[in-house]
Amino acid sequence: MPGTVLLLAASPVGKGCLVDAASVLPVLAAVAPPVLSGTDTANVVELADPLEPQAVLTRLRAAATAPGPLTMFVTGQLQLDRRQRLPHLALARTTPATVRYTAFPWHWVAEELRLRPAGSTTVFIDLHADADTWEFLAGRPLTVGPATALYGRVAPPPPRRTVAQPAYMKAVAILLRSGHRPPLLQLHQQALTRTTGEEAARPGAADLVFEPRQSWAGQPWPPAPGFTTVTSLPRTPPPPPVPPTVPSAPPVILPGRSAQPVSSPPSDPHEEITAAVRDGRHDEALALAGRREREALRAYGYGSEQVLHWMEVRADLAMFAGDPERSCRGWLAVAGTRLDAGQAPDAPEVESAVDRAHHQWGRIGDPARARELGAELARLRLRVPGRREGALDHVRQQLRQLQTQN
Repeated sequence: MPGTVLLLAASPVGKGCLVDAASVLPVLAAVAPPVLSGTDTANVVELADPLEPQAVLTRLRAAATAPGPLTMFVTGQLQLDRRQRLPHLALARTTPATVRYTAFPWHWVAEELRLRPAGSTTVFIDLHADADTWEFLAGRPLTVGPATALYGRVAPPPPRRTVAQPAYMKAVAILLRSGHRPPLLQLHQQALTRTTGEEAARPGAADLVFEPRQSWAGQPWPPAPGFTTVTSLPRTPPPPPVPPTVPSAPPVILPGRSAQPVSSPPSDPHEEITAAVRDGRHDEALALAGRREREALRAYGYGSEQVLHWMEVRADLAMFAGDPERSCRGWLAVAGTRLDAGQAPDAPEVESAVDRAHHQWGRIGDPARARELGAELARLRLRVPGRREGALDHVRQQLRQLQTQN
């Protein structure tokens, strides 16, 4: 069955342009359609700097309803609708004041892809975000729906008066132009490796990097970790059987008193934390997560998944707050707790925690603190080498460099 490929590159015309999105299309167009799609034959649809959201929607809807695998390559910039606070893909006529009317709502992508069979759809993205959208994404990662595999990155705003290049998507295209289509995760990681120099030379925050079921933030090496999804609850033991209900007597209302209203159920702490992060109230978010961790410790005990969940949330919140040292300490603690609880060094949760600690350690600016935590990380890497070759060597090499710094 033939596949379908949708190439979409969009960015505003004029001074509002953050990225030269259309520059990637000639490189992608040079790739054979079967290589782009991973099928014997493929139909390729190209959209270069479209003007109208409805035009994009029409092409997307046609691609989404086509039989066979669908692969999308989306390059451009994200801007936030000031009224609804929703991210949009900026089109040629988009300005900050007209996002709602001239840009393509990102959630339309998930809506159009939601009925496709699981495993049949892949989306590669290379997007740059303006300042408002970048702050928004810190508390609400970009999604394309649960049945769609998402690979790529969202980069922070480039320096003023600078137009960025879609380096990640160009790397994907160059790798595919060889005629070989590696497994998608491998293709994604190879493309990230090729953009390492670009990110290192650019001031400011690291890219948000995406893989299926994970939203990642950081550099290709060390491996960028997946965020804890703070909107998902940890698994809890099943509740005890509920005894048969006995009809209760009607409430007695004393003279001069009114019946007390029934209290509303407590709000979801994950929603409160996400809202606090979105508003920049990082200390409040950390305090909320810390309180929940203490409650879980009293209820379920040390090493329980409920406690570990809140430890992971706190480590991610420290990252959101721009505190890599605290985040690194948090992930080291998570890994140590899991190992102390008897989990194997190659368990995915243990490896993930160490990888995340490794990533955050690489962002610590204080050499003394970095040396201290690096020694602990090196000891942990001896037990948990991880799945990417050379992790321990990388820690040791960085520690040697840190020894020369004051």
